[in-house]
Amino acid sequence: MNEIAIAAEPAQWRGGFEERVLAGYRAAGCSERLARALLERAVKGIDDWTVATDGEGWIAVGVTEDNGATVGRIHDLTVPDGRAWAERWCAEHGAQRVEVRLTRGTGAEVFADYPVLGQNRMRAAAEEPELPPGLTVRPLTEEEYPLWYAGQEAAYIADIVRAGALTPQQAKEKSDQDFGRNLPQGFHSPGHAFYAMEADGQVVGTGWLQHGFLPGVTFGFSLDVREQHRGKGYGRAAMALGEWATRQGGDEAMMFNVFGGNEIAMNLYDSTGFAVLDEYRSLDLQPPGGRLER
Repeated sequence: MNEIAIAAEPAQWRGGFEERVLAGYRAAGCSERLARALLERAVKGIDDWTVATDGEGWIAVGVTEDNGATVGRIHDLTVPDGRAWAERWCAEHGAQRVEVRLTRGTGAEVFADYPVLGQNRMRAAAEEPELPPGLTVRPLTEEEYPLWYAGQEAAYIADIVRAGALTPQQAKEKSDQDFGRNLPQGFHSPGHAFYAMEADGQVVGTGWLQHGFLPGVTFGFSLDVREQHRGKGYGRAAMALGEWATRQGGDEAMMFNVFGGNEIAMNLYDSTGFAVLDEYRSLDLQPPGGRLER
């Protein structure tokens, strides 16, 4: 392997990197408009990344503060056997763990031992989605909102902890930040819709969605079936609710996140055709044992 050094001209790398990211989103079925909107999110902060090369391939890394922890990020890696260099760079810059974002066809084998933190998935909604017989949908009422919110917050914290990303205290802090950002006006936050699914006169599940989250895309923050009603086929009904709500909101596709460790949900999404747009993986780092060659 050639010696890896910080790139003198990182601009040579950027065009190829962006095209590879776009190709991954196109392969997942994104429209060109949506692929470019996702690219904007993927390259946020790119001017602060450190780019290195061995003369043939590229490595792009950075560090950021995340809920009180310094986290390294491997943004790009096309250098054979370059993972060790990237991890060492992150450790030397204070990172306690390193994260990587993978798109379709990129890096799955190189980072196979990184536990999955979460995935973003998407699928085009049916033109005229139908709800299962016996299931009805209505808006969640403002009176129901506080109890629903408490349940959502508790589930979100549990998901974060199960994925292995944060401690319970850090997960609570992240939850407070995320809910505050996404629902700044609570029940009346613009663009957000809350639904209740009913069967036989009982609420069996709920949905929380944001229409227009990205061009033509509704984001499903949660599509939940209440615990006492699980195992009755309502999981697929919840997905049908999401598609129905997506079309009601004037969008064409539904997107959502699933945390790592939730194999039941991932299997459901696989079987219902929701493609993986991004997969986030993470690995704890050991303190650096040596310095990098510059």
